[in-house]
Amino acid sequence: MVGEEVFLGRDEQIKTIEKFLSSDKNNAALIFGRRRVGKTELIRHCLKRSNYSSIYYECKETTEANNVETLSEIVAEAFDLPPLFFSSFEAILTFLYKQGSEKELVLVIDEYPYIRNVVKGLDSIIQNLIDNNKNRSKLKLIVCGSYVETMKSLLFEENPLFGRFDLVMNLKAMDYFEASLFYKGFNNEDKIRLYSVFGGIPYYNRLVDSSKSVKQNIIDLIASSGCRFENEVQMHLKSEISKMVNAYEVFEALAKGYVRFSDILSQSKVSSSPTLADVLEKLILMDVVAKESPINDENNRKKTGYYVSDQMTLFYFKYIFRNLSRLAVMESESFYDKFIAPDFEGHYVPKAFEQVCRQFLIRKNRSGELEESFEKIGKYYYDDPINHKNGEFDVVTENDGGYVFYEAKFRDEKIDKSLILEEINQVNATGLFCKKYGFFSKTGYKEMEEDFKKNLILYSMDDLF
Repeated sequence: MVGEEVFLGRDEQIKTIEKFLSSDKNNAALIFGRRRVGKTELIRHCLKRSNYSSIYYECKETTEANNVETLSEIVAEAFDLPPLFFSSFEAILTFLYKQGSEKELVLVIDEYPYIRNVVKGLDSIIQNLIDNNKNRSKLKLIVCGSYVETMKSLLFEENPLFGRFDLVMNLKAMDYFEASLFYKGFNNEDKIRLYSVFGGIPYYNRLVDSSKSVKQNIIDLIASSGCRFENEVQMHLKSEISKMVNAYEVFEALAKGYVRFSDILSQSKVSSSPTLADVLEKLILMDVVAKESPINDENNRKKTGYYVSDQMTLFYFKYIFRNLSRLAVMESESFYDKFIAPDFEGHYVPKAFEQVCRQFLIRKNRSGELEESFEKIGKYYYDDPINHKNGEFDVVTENDGGYVFYEAKFRDEKIDKSLILEEINQVNATGLFCKKYGFFSKTGYKEMEEDFKKNLILYSMDDLF
């Protein structure tokens, strides 16, 4: 296991926060993201690397008086003062802004929605403090929180804090590559398997045990009665969907592979289209569901798909949620072998592999390592009127020169010339123009003529890592 003292990944975010801290012009930052995504660890890591005096306070879901009392103790300790008394949360903030006029100071208010709920008009109070102290205090305020919908509302034009944040960071899950930094001792194939279950959430990945197999990690952490993450997914969701009707039914439909709005509506038994639209909108705001339109028809609502974007949530609803009664009475390995194993290797991981390949291409594109950069990446929807069918290509990039179609194969057999020709013919049969074809292979490629390979882009598993 990776020790807690080791901080892994987040290089871009560290640079961004350090730039905020070192700038004379910056006054306030808003950093938010779902539970367990690593906001607190990231901020603390950046503060440790800096020379700034800092006060970190995680708000509690209690009264204003209780929060004021606790924060007062932290402030007194930070400034080596005798016990302090403040009448309100506003009074503490005013005191800290005054302290910031004498020296550089960073104040982190974590889990902001908790204190916001009990201090009337807190957004306006902070807005006034930011505006009134712009040129006289060196205090840098970082407002942080896990209730994504609430935190995003601070950015709305009608909110008093609109335009007051010099840095806004919506901290997302790590991509496959940063997640793999936690998987020391595993081969590249197993890194894909682990990512397909635990995704890019540092808290989950830190608990992966390198002395155990992928299967045993899955059983011990999420697929056994009394396991570490037995209630994790439901706890995460309940924090934001307690008032949401039919959310679990929507997740079940999505986990079964229903992605179109009309199919989700019929499968989930949600009462009406407006109700489903509202549920999906909230889940998207929570960053657990993603809405995706094909890159060649972005405005076509009928072709828009909805997908569970958090890997553990997807795994949970695909294999665990519907089988909770069985999990409670079955031996864990038998449960895995019967309800997870048959689908996991042949379908679930290959679908996650497609997402990994997308993330790889985005990484390469950002770093300028691709022969030709692209402007879009996503699914490509096609109609085939001759054969009376339609479908999607899952990994496609686009720039001014046209499209590159990629095929991701997570299977034991090496890719050979005949399979490549089959995939190319499938694209050609739809009448689409493709300037290049790319392939990702778990096990590599069979021998092929150089002339045949020159118009292909061939990636192996080692290329991904």
